[in-house]
Amino acid sequence: MRPAILFTFPLALLLAATPVASRDLDQDEALRLRREGLIQPLESLLQQAMARHPGAQLLEAELEEEDGVYVYEIELLTADGVARELELDARDGRLLKDEED
Repeated sequence: MRPAILFTFPLALLLAATPVASRDLDQDEALRLRREGLIQPLESLLQQAMARHPGAQLLEAELEEEDGVYVYEIELLTADGVARELELDARDGRLLKDEED
């Protein structure tokens, strides 16, 4: 029984010490950030994402805060039927990630 405790205790400490990396923002918070000029409108960044993958369909879009940075996470289904996940910096529109989902 003692070796099990020696293994699980450090694991539990590691999990407890792991910070929450991101949180989803609700519609009211997104509207406030947009009005304050802290983020760009989703519509303009969606155009940028769709231009990268012509003919794609929007599956989902979320605004998240990741380590103090506002990020739009956009999921697309390309014309070839491939799901892609893009992350754009909500402040300046910079592409942070574009990968197959």
